[in-house]
Parts: sequence; C-alpha cells; structure tokens
Amino acid sequence: MRVERVLEEAVRRGVVPGLAFGVVFADGRRHTLHLGQAQLEPEPVPLEEGFYFDLASLTKPLFTLKEVLRAVEEGLLDLDDPLSLHLPELLWLKDHPLKGVSLRALLAHTSGLPAWEAVYTWGEGERLRARLLQHPWPLGEPVYSDIGYMLLGLLLERVRNRPLDAFPLPPGLSFRPPRERAVATERCPWRGRVLRGEVHDENAFALGGVAGHAGLFGTLEGVLEELFAILQGRWLSRAALEEMLRPHGERLLSWERKRPGWQGGSLASERAFGHTGFTGVGVWVDPERGYAWALLTNAVHPTRHRPPIAPLRRAVGNLLASEAA
Repeated sequence: MRVERVLEEAVRRGVVPGLAFGVVFADGRRHTLHLGQAQLEPEPVPLEEGFYFDLASLTKPLFTLKEVLRAVEEGLLDLDDPLSLHLPELLWLKDHPLKGVSLRALLAHTSGLPAWEAVYTWGEGERLRARLLQHPWPLGEPVYSDIGYMLLGLLLERVRNRPLDAFPLPPGLSFRPPRERAVATERCPWRGRVLRGEVHDENAFALGGVAGHAGLFGTLEGVLEELFAILQGRWLSRAALEEMLRPHGERLLSWERKRPGWQGGSLASERAFGHTGFTGVGVWVDPERGYAWALLTNAVHPTRHRPPIAPLRRAVGNLLASEAA
C-alpha cells in the first residue's frame, strides 16, 4: 500500500516516534502496521503489536457516547433529559446554568460550555467532582468542550452507581493498562516524569485517571474492532446508531462530520466521520465506501512541541480514499 511508504517516511523524519496504523473493511478484511518506538526516553522501547496507546479524546466517542446511548437503549436516560434530572443537586443551586442543559447538547458540543478549564488546579477526587457541578459555568457560543464530557462522566457514574473504571470494556481497551505494554506520552513537568500507562490529560488525572473526556487506552486491534462493529451496524442498536449519525450542526453526536479542514482527508465521502485525540491518535469511518481506519501515534512524546500531525492524517485519509473509491 502507498500508505505504508508515507508512514515509514513520517517515522524516519521524526514526525512521530512510533505509530500503529490499521484499516478494516466491512467484509472483514484488514491491514495493520506497527512502526518505530513506543518510547524514546528514558530508554528506547520498540513499538510492538498489542501495545496500549493513550486514546485521549477518543474516550469521548468510544466510551462516553457509547455508554450514554446504551443507557438510552435501556430506558435509563433520554437524550433530551436535562442534566439536572439525573444530578438533582443542580436543582439546589439557584439560577445554575447547567440546570437546563440536555444530554444531547453535551454530546454534540452545542451546550455553550467552555472548551477547557484547568480544573486539576481546583483539587482532586470527590472534591473536584463536587466543584465541577457547583461551578457557575458560563454558557456562550457552542464550542468543542471537554467540560461537557467531564459532566457526562459524572452522569454515567451516577446512573450506573459505579466509577468509570469499573465499567466493562471490550478486549483491547482499558483504563489501567500494564505499564510495560503502554506507549509513552509526554515528559510531564507537573508530575515530574515521562508518562507511560497513566493518562496524559491533567484534568482526567485529577479525577482519578479516568473521566468522560479522557482516560481510555487501547491497542490498535481493540480500536479496529470498535470501528468494525460500527461498520457492520452492531456497535449499538440500529435506532441508536441512526441517532448517533444524525447531524447536529457541524458535528454528529460526539463525532466530527466531514467538512472543509477536517483531518480525515478531503477525498473522504460526504458521510464520513471521525475523531482525534491530543496525544496523536485518530479514527475515521467511511460507511459509504465500506472501510474505517485508525492512526495511533505517540506524537507528544517526549514533548508536545513536535511537527504537526494533521498533514500526515490528511495524506493517509486521501490515499485510502483514492484506493478504495
């Protein structure tokens, strides 16, 4: 595949230290590739099959969205429920802006919540959970929001009466991967070490290592199985998948739709969708052409100040589309 040459060159030029790439077709055919290093420092570790990547914001669609929709399928939630219906302590807070925000708006990033806040400086554990709900979040123009998914994580814990890291996960996905089989991310000045097998995202770390917006780890094989299930229409019920793929402004529920400037490549079909994560990971699904692909990298290792990865993602997406069309 021409894609292989592009990926080999990216590793050779140091765009990323290492990567795992895979494409899966609706009929079950798949092609995978592992290149480079899982870690450069403090000592080199070659990247092998079965290594876990920090999936960062892929946690949003692959875990949080899926679990919310499962709860809807079971009659525990409705997408148009206000958050306060399931987190009633919001009702005790006078004129709290979160009272009327719907689960649908949180999933689709249309709530108007801020994109991000350094909530890891507010405390940790239960204290931080309480402050997330009590804080008078300003609601402005819709933006992609980590805050919304942190709140959805709290909602899921309440509805299921268990912490997020106690939710069952399919093979190849984990919240607590074995360190020796994990791909390193950044040399974190805040924690004073190279991160390997622990979540890169500071806010997720302060929430116990797992949150609704980040904290999931996955192998290439585990991620491809999720994409394959989506392609085959068995990831969720047909009704839930149809609702997931209904446009909500510039996005679907959680997923990004194809639009100018997106990172899945301009040759993807109009029905294509995908998602990226800050650590250098991304997945894309093209149901019209019957394939999906994942590019998992350690682009922030040992520092986030590396060449941009977006051009590589677009190149891979366009090469795949031109060969599959």
